[in-house]
Amino acid sequence: MYTQPKETQLPYQNPDLPIEQRVEDLLARMTLEEKVAQLGSRLPFVEAEWRQWIQSPLEDRIARTQAQPFDQIAASGVGQLSLLLRELPPRLAAEVTNTVHSSVRQHSRLGIPPIIHDEGLHGVLANDATSFPQSIGMASSWDPVLLEQVATAIGWEARTRGIRQLLSPTINVARDPRCGRTEETYGEDPYLASRMAVAFVKGVQSQGVVTTPKHFAANFVGDGGRDSNPIHFSERLLREIYLPAFEAAVREGGALSLMAAYNSLDGIPCSCHHWLLTDLLRGEWGFQGFVVSDYGSVGHIHEYHRVAATRMEAGQRALEAGLEVELPVTDCFGPSFVEGVRQGRVSEEALDEAVRRILWVKFWLGLFDDPFTDPDLAERVNHAEHHQALALETAREAIVLLKNEHHALPLAANVQTLAVLGPLADACILGNYTWDGYPPERYVTLLRGIRSRAQGVDVRFAQGCEIKGESKEGFAEAVRLASQSQVAVVCAGNSPLTEGEGRDRADLALPGVQADLIKAVAATGVPTIVVLVGGSAVVMAGWIEQVAAVVEAWYPGEQGGTAVAEVLFGDTNPSGKLPITFPRAVGQLPLYYNHKPTGRGYDYVDLTGQPLFPFGHGMSYTTFEYRNLRVTPHKVGSHGQVTISLEVQNTGERAGGEVVQLYVHDQVASLARPVKELKGFRRVRLQPGETQTVTFELDVQRLGFLDAHIQHVVEPGAFEVMVGSSSADIRLSGGLEVV
Repeated sequence: MYTQPKETQLPYQNPDLPIEQRVEDLLARMTLEEKVAQLGSRLPFVEAEWRQWIQSPLEDRIARTQAQPFDQIAASGVGQLSLLLRELPPRLAAEVTNTVHSSVRQHSRLGIPPIIHDEGLHGVLANDATSFPQSIGMASSWDPVLLEQVATAIGWEARTRGIRQLLSPTINVARDPRCGRTEETYGEDPYLASRMAVAFVKGVQSQGVVTTPKHFAANFVGDGGRDSNPIHFSERLLREIYLPAFEAAVREGGALSLMAAYNSLDGIPCSCHHWLLTDLLRGEWGFQGFVVSDYGSVGHIHEYHRVAATRMEAGQRALEAGLEVELPVTDCFGPSFVEGVRQGRVSEEALDEAVRRILWVKFWLGLFDDPFTDPDLAERVNHAEHHQALALETAREAIVLLKNEHHALPLAANVQTLAVLGPLADACILGNYTWDGYPPERYVTLLRGIRSRAQGVDVRFAQGCEIKGESKEGFAEAVRLASQSQVAVVCAGNSPLTEGEGRDRADLALPGVQADLIKAVAATGVPTIVVLVGGSAVVMAGWIEQVAAVVEAWYPGEQGGTAVAEVLFGDTNPSGKLPITFPRAVGQLPLYYNHKPTGRGYDYVDLTGQPLFPFGHGMSYTTFEYRNLRVTPHKVGSHGQVTISLEVQNTGERAGGEVVQLYVHDQVASLARPVKELKGFRRVRLQPGETQTVTFELDVQRLGFLDAHIQHVVEPGAFEVMVGSSSADIRLSGGLEVV
């Protein structure tokens, strides 16, 4: 590789100089047009071609991608390239990356490299990448250490292809499971979401790939669970529930990009919200990176929100509020925007500051010094065997055992006939933000997993019905097979056809006639196990009482069928815990564990106010006893530290994992406080009879809240300390006094 001699280097080309010095030198050399170009992005095709292209066969997409005029793309000086490498196998993606960066060096005046970005929510959204369990499943592991390993693998696969920014993770708090994008989140609790967010950011960025936590802010909970609807929350609610995961991603994780949301906050679109993007993000949290738009959201300032008369004005409002990059194509930051700067209608100072932030990240990534990647390494790393093994391990930890009546699971060793039924039993369902060309033979379906595990067992399969639709023609065959078997396993749930981005739901019941299929199978009297696939809560009225067990598999990734089969046969003891509340009926929503006290009652006239399955719930094939809770000291100052410890013993006959959950309640405060708040959790693995001491170190400042003036305060008084197996299954409690 050619390296320019140091004596001929300009200061910004010298890797030995501090990044800040290199940025300032380069910025001083840039023309107005070159500066504005850094705010923009482009797709491989114009929009009309793109829509046609995504419907064409994979071979055509690869060929057309290869045929793109990369010299022209590079010479344009654009700041970002969107979705450039998605369709390409790893080796070819690396080769295209190298072509792009070589062209930049040869054909652009200053050689400013673009950032190639794509998605990486639960695996790089690209040809031949590893598909891990969906985010909601990884949250069910309650295992940030494992998630960081997954994120490191995702970052490594992305970088070897040439992708240097991932538009992930989604860290919106999911308090209303009707939102179709609940599957992308880490659940309803700000503390759990924060720990998982930090783990993901650290893992990906350790590989030299920028993360982009999204969508900033409060994107999923505005109105009936509908994505991107307007938000009218108080600042206190935003800061206590919807912003902590973003703050943690920035302050602790070091996230170097953030995505502004589509929705408005109190009438101001998030993509031009100065308080969000500048005062809070940079002024309070010290964010060093750049903010990108959600796809098209700068244009929405003009088109949808109607708070800008023109696209140029929309761009001006976004830039001056603190948004630096428009994705996926340059629209509002185009020629009219350049003219707006020339005429003084757009702040040149704001433009320089935006470009400064973008360049800083590009230097941090090393794109000016060595932007190239090794095609051989890309081929070895993507979908490597150890990544497949990690996908299997994560799927095992993600599975939640919701119900297990009369120890129906694990399946008895003497089971000789097994009916595997349902529309998702032999389907390749990986969840949203998965590459649409994923080869089905690489995905282990539940049927494949069971047949591989159940050697010597007569496994019979019938689909029974479609995921959607009203036809019951397949019921007779499913019922016949069930009635001739010792056990029936019905795999039901959702898919990207029934939930996901742009697919919010008014009803959380199983789509189509799946519930009727479950009832018909259960009516045979054969013990019936339901395995749920999907990304959010499901209401189960009408069939939950008729089945023996319910297993929540989520979208379990490419190795999901193996993991579920291991749980069914007892090779793996399930240990996942729900990161969201499952309601009994949609009429209870929104429903979450950390609510504030009611002014009247919790129940409805026709239904209890209690959930079907609470936050933190998850059963095991063994039992755990909690004892000897100790809170030291019992009295502590507002800047002190408290040690909370207890013993957990596996009192069953199987090895198993348990997530020990710490909750706290402020008993008397100047403002109403939640009935309980998660303040810590520990995952432990115990052999039969084994006892382990679990210890939490709690900073007393974390017991504080925002007072009437939105100032953080820790008030003196009594706190209840609760430790349990879920938010509703509190095993031990004690007292703590802040003085």
